[in-house]
Amino acid sequence: MIDTNRAGAILTVDLNTLAKNYAFLKGQLSGGTICAAVVKSDAYGLGLEPVAIRLADEGCNSFFVALMEEAISLRTILKQHNKEAEIYLLNGVVEGSESDFDHFDITPVLNSVAEIERWSSHAKKSGNRKGILNIDTGMSRLGLDTRELDTFAEKPELADGIEISYVMSHLACADDRTSAMNPGQRSLFDEYRIRLGLKKASFANSAGILLGPEYHYNLVRPGAAIYGIQPITNEINKILQVINLKGKILQTRTVDTGGTVGYGATYQAPRTSRLATAAVGYGDGYFRTLGNRGFGYIGTTRVPVVGRVSMDLITFDVTDLPEHEVVPGTMIELIGPHYSVDKLAEDAGTIGYEILTGLGARYSRNYIGSP
Repeated sequence: MIDTNRAGAILTVDLNTLAKNYAFLKGQLSGGTICAAVVKSDAYGLGLEPVAIRLADEGCNSFFVALMEEAISLRTILKQHNKEAEIYLLNGVVEGSESDFDHFDITPVLNSVAEIERWSSHAKKSGNRKGILNIDTGMSRLGLDTRELDTFAEKPELADGIEISYVMSHLACADDRTSAMNPGQRSLFDEYRIRLGLKKASFANSAGILLGPEYHYNLVRPGAAIYGIQPITNEINKILQVINLKGKILQTRTVDTGGTVGYGATYQAPRTSRLATAAVGYGDGYFRTLGNRGFGYIGTTRVPVVGRVSMDLITFDVTDLPEHEVVPGTMIELIGPHYSVDKLAEDAGTIGYEILTGLGARYSRNYIGSP
């Protein structure tokens, strides 16, 4: 149980809602398409163990992570809970890491000809034959580019010993339903798949799932939407808010007209004002850019952030609320039903992904629906 006397802020993660989001995404697919889950960066900041186990309980048996450390942690967690699942490592085969793939039963995503050759050599020795081939169709990050595809197409023996589970690529503009990049990438993806003679494919992220069945193929890789981020810009889908963040008010005070607030004195009170200071700051992942821009809620009343965000503190103007409703110990909603992750991100000048993955370690965490 959370000691509310000690807690400066409480982060509540509703795993029941997370499960509903996963079920919604899975429900968009035909029966033959696998719905994996991306759980990198500590399950987007929400906690790898509770999230992965709840998803596994909901029938998810394929997970994607970015780093070997994440893959090892996930395998350990799954074993502790007697769960079996495929784990795919997005960042590929770093030289010297081959034995970790064997020991922890991790499948690499192969992002270059050099990685294909390295994994082929290892597979012939160890018998670990699984791998996903990643091809670049417009992101220009990881994956085989046109030149490497030409090389691989001419020398398919480079992959001797490897059982290629899927060929994959990544959508660059799926959050914009009208972007010409989406059908353009899909066309290029199909062209490359046919050229390489690879049938089983993975293409769609969260937003890609909602673009339609032609983007689904055999396996989809949602991340953001599972955690409550709306995947397509300017669209409200049946994705529900997963987290609630509340900060504790430490002190209230009244300042006269012209009184200044915070470092740099960036805010001057336009009237006699009552201020409330809460125990959250950029040290907790509450963005400094929210100074004089962000909001909180006390009940249903919106209260603005005034002055700069400090490492440990935020100050709000609570003048319009009765004094008895705002006292030390009162909790103020920072993310929740009135102020979503996406809206907070918009006010901070960033995206919901960065808000979630930046959630601080100092929050007291409360999980609803934890297995």
